[in-house]
Amino acid sequence: MRVISILSTKGGVGKTTVAANLGGFMADAGLRVLLLDLDAQPTLSSYYELTKRAPGGIYELLAFNETDLARLVSSTGIDGLDVLVSNDAHRQLGTLLLNAADGRLRLRNLLPAFREHYDLLLIDTQGARSVLLEMAVLASDLAVSPVTPEILAARELRRGTLQLVEDIAPYRQLGLSPPPLYLLINRMPAISANARLVQQTLRLIFREHPGVQVLDSEIPAIEAFPRAATRGLPAHRVERRRPSGRLAASALEILCGFASELCPEWRGRFSQVSGKDERKRERHAEST
Repeated sequence: MRVISILSTKGGVGKTTVAANLGGFMADAGLRVLLLDLDAQPTLSSYYELTKRAPGGIYELLAFNETDLARLVSSTGIDGLDVLVSNDAHRQLGTLLLNAADGRLRLRNLLPAFREHYDLLLIDTQGARSVLLEMAVLASDLAVSPVTPEILAARELRRGTLQLVEDIAPYRQLGLSPPPLYLLINRMPAISANARLVQQTLRLIFREHPGVQVLDSEIPAIEAFPRAATRGLPAHRVERRRPSGRLAASALEILCGFASELCPEWRGRFSQVSGKDERKRERHAEST
């Protein structure tokens, strides 16, 4: 089972959108995916329509060490995609975990309950430094930090997210190394000299940085992603082909490239998502 956290100490960079669309795409590729919503503002929990709502969620998992999946896991309308909803309405988990001996390691210690049921866990986190964020990082095999191509976002990345990874380095003494951190340039405008400069600067700064890599994949500022969110669908289902006259790739191509770069061991599955679409078009053309 692969565990990926989507993190940033800055809000508004698109963590939830990235988590929801990556999870939806990977589920359509045939993987068993569980979304974990650790954000006190439960946007990911309501991104997709729930076909079955479990009585519990993140609070029961972390506060009571509940491992009965029937009580924890809600089902979405997308086959293979489940969610552990955020239900810490009074924001008590931070205090509870901060004062618990195993607080920052609790999620990691609970992961065996999910291993035989899921191929991938995707963790959406709070947009601020917290014990919950540190816990998510320590439970992850890799971490993805979306960063918008703006100078303030780049500064916060260095001041917040990278500092977080450095601060949990002492856990190496327990045999726990911080996961590799991948930077994803998100909402890249088609034409912006300033955005392009920030992008180039980020790539230059982290070219030799140990443990940090700027992904080749980028998510452009295209309308398919907000349109898909409005409909409660992953963007690759909403935009499978690139619109005529647009330079940016289709949402399907973007998510396939992003997923393949993160998890190359499943690249064959990801390419089949677009292959299925081609076969559907061929059958439709033959029938008409």
